[in-house]
Amino acid sequence: MVDTFVAQTIHLIFAALWAGSVCYVAAVVLPLARDGAFNTTKPLEVISGKLTMLSRVSAFLLLVTGGHLAGTGYSPEGLFNTLNGQLVLVMVVLWAMLAGLIEVGAKRFEAGLNGKKLREPASDALPLYRAAAVVSIALLVVAGLITSNVARLL
Repeated sequence: MVDTFVAQTIHLIFAALWAGSVCYVAAVVLPLARDGAFNTTKPLEVISGKLTMLSRVSAFLLLVTGGHLAGTGYSPEGLFNTLNGQLVLVMVVLWAMLAGLIEVGAKRFEAGLNGKKLREPASDALPLYRAAAVVSIALLVVAGLITSNVARLL
């Protein structure tokens, strides 16, 4: 019981941090960089590095806590044969997509910043970060469906 509470709490906190950070970078930081609001690459390098670290830590913790929650809450058949189980599998796919989009977006962004460019790397990475923001919101929606036990409503 306590382990489920701890796993759910960690899962929720890091999902919210990850999704919020990705949305903020996609909606605020990269558009500002693309539009020339920064005079140096240093703050963007720091932001990108911190987001990448948060993404990796969150991905790991969500894998561990989500695996624990799925393992204690569902049988293998339940993952495939129930709506909530299928939503958990959708969440795993979205989780992998989000992690991949952030990794690719960060590499693209940081490669341009290493060349001491500002606008071009932001423009190149922005579509990936916007896609990641959409995926992060989809993850939160799926989490809400699972948490509210939408299956009982159908």
